[in-house]
Amino acid sequence: MSLYAIGDFHLSFSVNKPMDRFGRVWKNHEKKIEKNWHKKVTENDTVVITGDHSWGRNMDECMADLEFIMALPGRKILLRGNHDMFWDAKRTNRLNEQFAGRLEFLQNNFYAYEDYALVGTKGYCYEGLDTFEHFKKIRKRELERLQVSFQAAKDAGFRKYIMFLHYPPTSIGENESPFTLMAEEYGASKVIYSHCHGENRFDDSFKGFINGIEYKLVSGDYLNFKPELIL
Repeated sequence: MSLYAIGDFHLSFSVNKPMDRFGRVWKNHEKKIEKNWHKKVTENDTVVITGDHSWGRNMDECMADLEFIMALPGRKILLRGNHDMFWDAKRTNRLNEQFAGRLEFLQNNFYAYEDYALVGTKGYCYEGLDTFEHFKKIRKRELERLQVSFQAAKDAGFRKYIMFLHYPPTSIGENESPFTLMAEEYGASKVIYSHCHGENRFDDSFKGFINGIEYKLVSGDYLNFKPELIL
């Protein structure tokens, strides 16, 4: 049994949203995902997919994309990304009921992998796309959701954590953030994130070991759509 992670599939089987306009690496990326997944992942493995699963704006538009993910081998745990319009954060329990036994949705909860708790939330960083006041409001909400996830795992008796975000854990130029501080507070061993696309964005945040925590970027195009081994 192995634990993998990868993010940013940006699937669009039911909507017209081709990704190859963002570079050659995105050409036929769905086929790359499928091929590389089957090479690495078995039915006994777990994969956390760190958001931006589908361009679909509602369940009807994204169902073909979710069916593609469901058909892949292994246990699939999905994190919410900024483009996942089908996922109402307040209705995560409904998604977990609807897709029980096929997909698991990580939001205000946690999942166990061996003796680790897999915790996470979408997160947020400042990209200059909104006011700083709005950024702080959204970040506060995401921090509250992350703390719910950590605390639920702690209350269940877990003491080893791997933390997943969609957004990078820091804004550009930051040496720390409330997300990195929370990871340190609870003693997370790894922080896994995505969202950063294109070579000019791959270094927007931490990679490697910082204050005893390993940070990994798992954006699909960064990995050339090969799931990254976490444990």
